[in-house]
Amino acid sequence: FKGDDTCEYLLSSGRFLGEKVWQPHSCMMHKYKNSEAKNCLIDKHIVFIGDSRIRQLFYSFIKLINPQVKEEGNKHGNIPFEDKSASIKVDFLWYPEVNGSMRQRIKSWTESSVAKPHIIVAGAATWSIKIHNGSNEALTQYKINITSIAPLLEKLAKSSDVYWVLQDPVYEDMLSDSRKMITNEKIDAYNEAAVRILNSSSRNSKAKVKVFSVSKLIAQETIMKSADGLHLPESSRDTNAMILMNVYCNKIMKPIDGSCCQPQPPLTLIQKLAFCFFTLSIIGYLIINLIHRNNFRKSKSCTDLESGEEKKPAISTPNVSTLEMLLHSFCKLGLIMTYFYLCDRANLFMKENKFYTHSSFFIPIVYILVLGVFYTENTKETKVLNREQTDEWKGWMQLVILIYHISGASTFLPVYMHIRVLVAAYLFQTGYGHFSYFWLKGDFGVYRVCQVLFRLNFLVVVLCIVMDRPYQFYYFVPLVTVWFMIIYVTLAIWPQIVQKKANGNCLWHFGLLLKLICLLTCIYFLSYSQGAFEKIFSFWPLSKCFELNGNVYEWWFRWKLDRYVVFHGMLFAFIYLALQKRQMISEGKGDPLFSNRVSNVLLFISIISFLTYSIWASSCKNKTECNELHPSVSVVQILAFILIRNIPGYVRSVYSSFFAWFGKISLELFICQYHIWLAADTKGILVLIPGYPMFNVLVSTFIFVCVAHEISQITNDLAQIVVPKDSSTLLKRLLCVAGFFSGLLFFSAMQDQSRH
Repeated sequence: FKGDDTCEYLLSSGRFLGEKVWQPHSCMMHKYKNSEAKNCLIDKHIVFIGDSRIRQLFYSFIKLINPQVKEEGNKHGNIPFEDKSASIKVDFLWYPEVNGSMRQRIKSWTESSVAKPHIIVAGAATWSIKIHNGSNEALTQYKINITSIAPLLEKLAKSSDVYWVLQDPVYEDMLSDSRKMITNEKIDAYNEAAVRILNSSSRNSKAKVKVFSVSKLIAQETIMKSADGLHLPESSRDTNAMILMNVYCNKIMKPIDGSCCQPQPPLTLIQKLAFCFFTLSIIGYLIINLIHRNNFRKSKSCTDLESGEEKKPAISTPNVSTLEMLLHSFCKLGLIMTYFYLCDRANLFMKENKFYTHSSFFIPIVYILVLGVFYTENTKETKVLNREQTDEWKGWMQLVILIYHISGASTFLPVYMHIRVLVAAYLFQTGYGHFSYFWLKGDFGVYRVCQVLFRLNFLVVVLCIVMDRPYQFYYFVPLVTVWFMIIYVTLAIWPQIVQKKANGNCLWHFGLLLKLICLLTCIYFLSYSQGAFEKIFSFWPLSKCFELNGNVYEWWFRWKLDRYVVFHGMLFAFIYLALQKRQMISEGKGDPLFSNRVSNVLLFISIISFLTYSIWASSCKNKTECNELHPSVSVVQILAFILIRNIPGYVRSVYSSFFAWFGKISLELFICQYHIWLAADTKGILVLIPGYPMFNVLVSTFIFVCVAHEISQITNDLAQIVVPKDSSTLLKRLLCVAGFFSGLLFFSAMQDQSRH
């Protein structure tokens, strides 16, 4: 590696993903929109100086600012461009040869009385080869001229960004007779001279001319599509312009998916405090561990002086203190969070853009499905949606979602719509699971609430601190947290209706249905009243949790997208448990859920419904329109899947232990992928082993899964300590947690003030 200067990689190396997507060697390139380009270049003056190839680059560059620009005017003359709305001025200056005229123009910018351009893009050579018929004397003169220009460019580079564009190769078979003397051998000689001479006198690494050599690599792949063998096709020119925009603008705009040329973000006050806390935890655990080892050695063996025999102490499980367990958990967590930070905040590991192909998504899907079927075992119980089955369901859905994210399949609308159903199915399980617990157990105690909230939010809170990200960034956890609280409040408020009470009087069932209707009405009102929704979640300190980029629109969009599915999960649980109580379904091993005739009819309807939804989702043409329908129709495929999975007795009595294992850590997998499997906050892919994409995915996946499993265990261990069953102890812990979050809000406010 050449250090963390990703600008050098961006300007000099890369490869094509497919035909048109350019991937720099070590970093991610952002695709700038017109508004972003204007914001970056506001009040800037940019100059392109050179021949017809530089003119092409000039046009591609100004089209990033204004796509309506047409390539008109005198080709062999100066071309001005101005965007008055953003005070951007871009000029093309026709200087086809590196000669005295070009030198004089560049020299004029070095004079103190003249306003210097903020960006200078220069390059020329093919005209010199053509006019002088490829003679060696012309090359010698080119070296002399560029030697005289180099100090001027280096002087300008102290205050401006100066780029020298190397000459692209030509497609010699397509060149006209008047250009036959322009050979790739000659071009290489001119490029070699330019690279050797430029920056030769510069001693300050920060003030140097940036050599734009990546255009050569792009041309080598695309020059065959050239119209005349000399000028690049439009797609290649656009790629060069986008690279130029990334080099200059990434450090200004700081796009998440543009890691090239971005400096490492400075540590915040909260991150520094977290680092100190984890360091102290590691030191504390090591000290306690050393003391225990020392005590163990002293009492390891004792000699019976009377018999002369060695007596071994009785083997017993060591009594691990709460403090030691706490420090051990934080010690492991500290090391894991260091890995998180190094992967996605420090410029230590490479990052690459995603690139979708059908094979990159569907081949891994087939592979994991085969593995899942291979690890088939009998369930401990044969109830509908039993524990093993729900873990299996979560597991295969999570694996499909992970493959969807790493392959960049969101660009393929049919896949996107099916993945939306999987996310909805998670929320359906949230409604089903929590409703079932409260309905059957009647446990509305604080302990249960705190346990659920801790397990859901612990990892995300730690990541918000360590990775300096808002809570809403990990949108799925806020979503399930809020829905859990909605379910809890709906069932806990007076009158508390549970199964035990409802068994005594059937009217209580209608009371519960009335509660559910009220919940549905509230959901419907909020989904069509964005203003009311935003007012609720814009109150401090709720706004600190649900704002993203200064507003709660993203939170409203995420909530609205699956607004009915939790209600559907609660309603399904109510109907299923009522049928089960009245023994209207058969859940014995190997028995169909209903009578053979009813089971066959329901199975047929479920399969047709499942396929109908898939056909509709696959025929989607507009993401916005399909997202509008999704909240109402996603339940069709979810219910169809549940019935297909549970009606046949044999299918209900087996499960995949492979998928179930992943299902138990599905939440950790979903959250951890943001930083240690994907990169740049899910926008790219983490590269631990450059040059070997498949091997890299295998290694990073292995580490990622191990870390997720370890975090799951740490969360379970800490839940026992932080959320004890004893009411008085729990109250004290809750006061400590309240103090912790108050401190977090205080330091967060300090950070925000210092940033502004």
